[in-house]
Amino acid sequence: MSRKRKKKVSSGPDWPGKVLGLLLGPGRPLTIAVLAAGVVLVGWYFVWSKVRQRVLSSDDYLVTAAKVEITPAPAWIHSDVRGEAFRNASLDGPLSIMDDDLVERIGNAFSLHPWVAEVSRVGKHHPARVEIDLVYRRPVCVVEVPGDLLPVDGRGVLLPPGDFSPVEKSRYPRLTGVDTYPLSTAGEPWGDARVAGGAEIAAALAEVWEQFKLAKIVSMAGDAADEPVYTLVTRGGTRIYWGRSPGSPRPGGLTVPEKIDRLREYIAEHGNLEGRSAPQSLDINRLRTPRISSRPKP
Repeated sequence: MSRKRKKKVSSGPDWPGKVLGLLLGPGRPLTIAVLAAGVVLVGWYFVWSKVRQRVLSSDDYLVTAAKVEITPAPAWIHSDVRGEAFRNASLDGPLSIMDDDLVERIGNAFSLHPWVAEVSRVGKHHPARVEIDLVYRRPVCVVEVPGDLLPVDGRGVLLPPGDFSPVEKSRYPRLTGVDTYPLSTAGEPWGDARVAGGAEIAAALAEVWEQFKLAKIVSMAGDAADEPVYTLVTRGGTRIYWGRSPGSPRPGGLTVPEKIDRLREYIAEHGNLEGRSAPQSLDINRLRTPRISSRPKP
């Protein structure tokens, strides 16, 4: 007579036994440490969910315009760059250093300001503070248009005209021979190659403008390639043929330092750029010594 094997009946996973094994066995210290960390994390999450809004709305986290530190503006800028950047970008609502896009939003706001050429760095800190490194635009000349003088920087970007008094405008080199108006608002390029080229020349001559007693830059009709050429005019009326702008894509001709050196040599020899009895015309491009031609005084 055969015996029947009895089937072993499973009572399910022995979880309590396993837990006790972990707590009482050789891995006890590690297990307790893991459980304690879990309890701490759960407790922290619970507490943070209760106080999060109150903490993030505290003064230590909220960013206002007063808590934004920017590169000090140079002497020629009289406007409130920081305040205007915030107002123009509508950043008057609550801003927190915990916002993921805070750096991008504030950086974009300042990059749109007409006096700002570049935002080179934005950093946020706790307690709430934002530091911004800015590169400012520098006025190099004013463009003569009917009834007004409009300031531009060395790249021909229009600067805020209202930030300049009539006296301040009169102190900058004057660019004439331009019959267009800016295509856009302050902070954008003028949109005319004659303005861009003339502004380059004004920037290149900034350090010697007073020394050479120059008064204005005149944009003249271009050559066969329809590229503008320029003449400098001194305060005494002497005209100096300069040629193309420093950024001209056409190679050849003298460099800006070479042209400046030739003018310096002429002044060292003759005392100034004016003629003995009347204004004159000088061409510094073709001859080693500037070619001189007399012209009647207007």
